[in-house]
Amino acid sequence: MSRKAFWEDRYTEEIYAYGKEPNAYFKQIIDTLTPGKILLAAEGEGRNAVYAATLGWEVYAYDFSEMAHKKAIQLATEKSVSIQYQIASLSDLEFPDQFFDAIGLIYVHFPDSIRFENHNRLSKLLKNGGHVILEAFSLNHPKYQLQNPAVGGPKMETQLYSEGKLKNDFRQLTFTELNEKKIHLSEGKYHNGITTVIRMFAKKTI
Repeated sequence: MSRKAFWEDRYTEEIYAYGKEPNAYFKQIIDTLTPGKILLAAEGEGRNAVYAATLGWEVYAYDFSEMAHKKAIQLATEKSVSIQYQIASLSDLEFPDQFFDAIGLIYVHFPDSIRFENHNRLSKLLKNGGHVILEAFSLNHPKYQLQNPAVGGPKMETQLYSEGKLKNDFRQLTFTELNEKKIHLSEGKYHNGITTVIRMFAKKTI
C-alpha cells in the first residue's frame, strides 16, 4: 500500500483518527500567542487548524489526503469557523517567504532524506518574530511502540526526531523549548499510551 493510500484508508473511517480536540502541546502554546496567520503542515483531519481558527487565527493548512481535507472542512463547519485548506504537499505550496506568524508541525514526520530541506523551506515561510510549534515522536519511541502498538507513530528510525536533528534543521531559530519528554498520549483511536516525544517551541529572530 502506498503512503497516500494508507492515509486515505485511515481517514475514510467515520471517526476522527486522532480525535477532534487539538494536540495538548499545540493548545498549550497557541493559547499564549497573539493571533495572526498560521500554517498547519500535513494537518490531517483538521483538529489543530480548527482550534486555531476558534482563537481568531487566519488558518492555512495542507495535506495530500482528500479524505483528510473533507473531514477537516466538516469539523470547521461544525465549529462555525473557516480554514483555508489545500490538498497538497509542501512542494506544491506557493506562499511568499515571511508570510506566516506561526507554523504548526504536529506529528509531521518527514524522513531524513527530505527532512532538512522541508524544515528549511518552512522556516523561510515564517516572518521574523514568528514561531514554530512542533511535537513528534522521538528516536526512543519504537521501544514503547513494541510494548503498546496502540500508541501509533512511524516504525522507521529515519522518520523519528531527536533534539540534535531539530537543532540543526532550525538553527536560524531561537529555542524557547527543545527537549524529549515521556508523555501519555490520548488522541483518538490511533495515539494512545505512554511514549517519548520531542517538543519544540522556537522563534525566528533573523
